[in-house]
Amino acid sequence: MPAKGKHRRPKSQRFTRSIAVAGTGGAALALPLMGATGAHAATPASTVSAATGKTATVSQQTAATPASAQKTAAKTYAVRAGDSLSKIADDQSVSGGWKKLYSDNRKAVGEDPALIHPGLKLTIGKKAAASSGTAKSSKSSKSTESSKSSAKAATETATTATDTAASSSDSGYTLPVEGATIGTNYKVAGSMWSSGYHTGVDFVVPTGTTIKSIAAGTVVSAGWGGAYGNQVVIQHADGQYSQYAHMSSLSVSAGQTVTEGQQIGLSGATGNVTGPHLHFEIRTTPDYGSDVDPAAYLRSHGVTVG
Repeated sequence: MPAKGKHRRPKSQRFTRSIAVAGTGGAALALPLMGATGAHAATPASTVSAATGKTATVSQQTAATPASAQKTAAKTYAVRAGDSLSKIADDQSVSGGWKKLYSDNRKAVGEDPALIHPGLKLTIGKKAAASSGTAKSSKSSKSTESSKSSAKAATETATTATDTAASSSDSGYTLPVEGATIGTNYKVAGSMWSSGYHTGVDFVVPTGTTIKSIAAGTVVSAGWGGAYGNQVVIQHADGQYSQYAHMSSLSVSAGQTVTEGQQIGLSGATGNVTGPHLHFEIRTTPDYGSDVDPAAYLRSHGVTVG
């Protein structure tokens, strides 16, 4: 029996080796059972390990790609004369329009989205959602920013009130802009004007200067006026109309009621101009060609015109 046991075991080993050799060029199923088990056990473990590492790498790359793409897509835009957030948003195809552009650049623009000036740097394509770190930082400084904004608003209100009091009169009229000099007077002759003369007065002010209604009234029109660029026309209680042209942005719309000194927009250089200024007219009708001397009109209402 011991001899047979020894005889059978070597014979079985030779048979296994024979199968292994014969199976070398054939199917993998011909491998020895233990050898195959070891090979298959090692292979999946190695493959899973490699795959896991590769998957982790790909996952990291995938997660990083959107941020990189957004960083590449974002760009800086320098505000030019005649720009407004609405115009920039349209020209740059900003998804979400001027409100999205303002939201992304609120810190740079400030509390008034209508007040932008040439040279101001805006980010186009900025990610709206803040990162956790940024959100945390913003939250921690919220009260500080709020205090600064309140102080700034109080200062601006006091300044506006002082300026208005200095230029307005008891009759309820005021200058359309503060501290401006007249560049071109009314009725100055020249071939550059279709009527043969200047139909209003030009107040020399930089782009972004606040334009105010000279008196209480109702907005007749607010929008694009051809050679006048962005303009506003207001009818007053005495039946006369005031016109404000070449503005960079408008703060009112047709049909709206305004008060003396109320902001109606910002100065600019839109339309047919050679530089930023406010073209101001007084008319007997809302239409071109019914102009009267605007400086004389203001003086008749007690307003000092420089």
